[in-house]
Amino acid sequence: MIKTKPTGPIPPGYQTIDGELAIGDRKASALVSEYGSPLFVYSASRLEARMAQLRAAMPDALNLHYAMKANPFPPLLRRMVGLADGIDIASGGELRIALAAGAAPDKISFAGPGKRDDELQQAIQAGVTINIESPGECARALQIANSADRKPRLAIRVNPDFDLKGSGMKMGGGAKPFGMDIELVAPTVKKLIDAGAEWRGFHIFAGSQALSADAIIETQSQTLDLAARLAKTIGRSPDHVNLGGGFGIPYFPGDEQLDIVKVGRALSARLEHLPDILSNTQCAIELGRYLVGEAGVYLTRIVDRKESQGQVFLVTDGGLHHQLAASGNFGTVVRRNYPAAIANRFESEPDETVSIVGCLCTPLDRLSDNAAMPKTDVGDVVAIFCAGAYGATASPANFLGQGPASEIMVA
Repeated sequence: MIKTKPTGPIPPGYQTIDGELAIGDRKASALVSEYGSPLFVYSASRLEARMAQLRAAMPDALNLHYAMKANPFPPLLRRMVGLADGIDIASGGELRIALAAGAAPDKISFAGPGKRDDELQQAIQAGVTINIESPGECARALQIANSADRKPRLAIRVNPDFDLKGSGMKMGGGAKPFGMDIELVAPTVKKLIDAGAEWRGFHIFAGSQALSADAIIETQSQTLDLAARLAKTIGRSPDHVNLGGGFGIPYFPGDEQLDIVKVGRALSARLEHLPDILSNTQCAIELGRYLVGEAGVYLTRIVDRKESQGQVFLVTDGGLHHQLAASGNFGTVVRRNYPAAIANRFESEPDETVSIVGCLCTPLDRLSDNAAMPKTDVGDVVAIFCAGAYGATASPANFLGQGPASEIMVA
């Protein structure tokens, strides 16, 4: 007997029309008929609602940045430029996309451990803040700025001596390619100040995809302590401290929503009692998947239904080349099922156990494993939720010559 495996929790708030999943007041099947399959659909109203919820929970004095690596789709990015206080980028390519989307240069910050000279030059010319990752990168940035007769805006990305407990990806603590070890920070800051650069402050990112409010609260407190300690060593207050992000979303069975109200209350209390050296410092958090992940749905049509050794396989025209994370091949140690449903039978009760696979010639191409679904056939539409972050641009779209999925923004 085949053991049924649970799927992750479908984000709350999705509506139905005539028993079908609706996104932006449009039936999923109608969207696929109009725009084709596979298709990423992003909801503007869900983006706006998430940002409103976050602003209500966080301190008024805190800036909220969007980390566009989560989803750089231009219509979505333009919406986020209007909603967020800043845009965080990680390449020269993202810089060009952010500027084209209307982001103001002085609201953009650029992180990443391997910035090329041409990327540094673009950033310096544009006037964005560069989060310096090493003394060597600092020297290159200063040289490029001097040659261009420009005053660069530089912050220091710090490799903290702690990590975010329970995070999906640990970005700090121990040897890391990201940021500078603590003992290198003060000498580097003094060097860039002496060279005439504008020192913007610190970028301290300890981890991502955490669902524990207590873990995030502890990490934010440690981050502020570290920023104060470094500032005292330097003898100068930073204009800005990026506290990183780390806010996760539920992907898998048993995951629960992060309690952002609890996080916000603790951070409010902490910001009200900062040491003098940080009293005039602007603090920010940068979030990607938390802002956009649950606003996206990946739709893919079933092209074949087959049985093998008593197991039912629903073969779709999509797959891991668009949804690498949902297939379990994006840093997941133990494969678990993402939230999934049959979009055009959204209100139907499950009555069979099926595996949903893609069209690629590899056993890795599996979107849902032995999941309970309603009776399904060729032509039905599969919905994979939590597809608004790290989907289209974080997956190998050209694997086996398949090409990218279409993307649209709806109300």
